[in-house]
Amino acid sequence: MTRVFAARFAVEASNGIAARGRFSWALPGGSVAETFFPALVTTAVSWTQVDFFWGDERAVGPDDPDSNYGLAKRLLLGPLRTDTRRIHRMPGEMSDLEAAASVYEREMTSALGDSPLIDLIVLGVGPEGHVCSLFPGHSLMRESKRRVAAILDSPKPPPRRITFTMVPLQEARMICVAGFGESKAQAIRDALENPDSQTPLALALRRATRALVLIDPAAASLLRR
Repeated sequence: MTRVFAARFAVEASNGIAARGRFSWALPGGSVAETFFPALVTTAVSWTQVDFFWGDERAVGPDDPDSNYGLAKRLLLGPLRTDTRRIHRMPGEMSDLEAAASVYEREMTSALGDSPLIDLIVLGVGPEGHVCSLFPGHSLMRESKRRVAAILDSPKPPPRRITFTMVPLQEARMICVAGFGESKAQAIRDALENPDSQTPLALALRRATRALVLIDPAAASLLRR
């Protein structure tokens, strides 16, 4: 899976740079970051033409152990010696998370234009089918205008976060969903085989321009086909 992801990333980045002179992607956190980022360090990509965004962030500072940015800095950005001008991190340390979400949306517009379309968004998936910090049944699932929003009552700790809404996910040129382990099997099956599913994962896949799903045998164990 790691080799497939790295190879596909290189192709998508190369195509984006050839077509538009740059490639933008939104990074995940958690086990997906820990699994995929080390492989990207040795992947042949024109990293000076790549912009780094994030799909969500916890309400912590960049040096906090829970920071998605901090994890990426340790495993990917640092080893690549990434140009700081290409790094667009979510300001999780701001006390006013609604203001932080607005700041980040302006950052996206400043970097990518008035309709800030991300080339590739990489998503982990929760056991209940959440992606980024979008959870089943949450009011943020109805957001149709803002690209970035604060969530103050996340069912998964910590409760305070900043997250992409569904808007960037359905606008992206491609999304990549990665699921590892038996705990993700039910959410994967529901998203891929239930056309009426309303989980964030299912909606993201149905609305995506293009989607790549990478799952290990345990996460695929409940699929009928």
